[in-house]
Amino acid sequence: MVEPTQYIAIVVNGEPHEVPAGLSVRALLDHLGLVGLAAVERNRELVRRADHASVIVERGDVFEIVHLVGGG
Repeated sequence: MVEPTQYIAIVVNGEPHEVPAGLSVRALLDHLGLVGLAAVERNRELVRRADHASVIVERGDVFEIVHLVGGG
């Protein structure tokens, strides 16, 4: 039997979101459709890009995400 996905409440750029439990910051960016470079602050602390795959999103986390888009 497959267990239903559990969701947790977080805030991203001032907006409430419910996301699957257990996501890494990298997976959160993918879940939000943010492809490419992004600067991520979690609970007012910068998350280094090298740590995006290992930092796990927790219930109640507050994220500020600046997505870098190229163009001209």
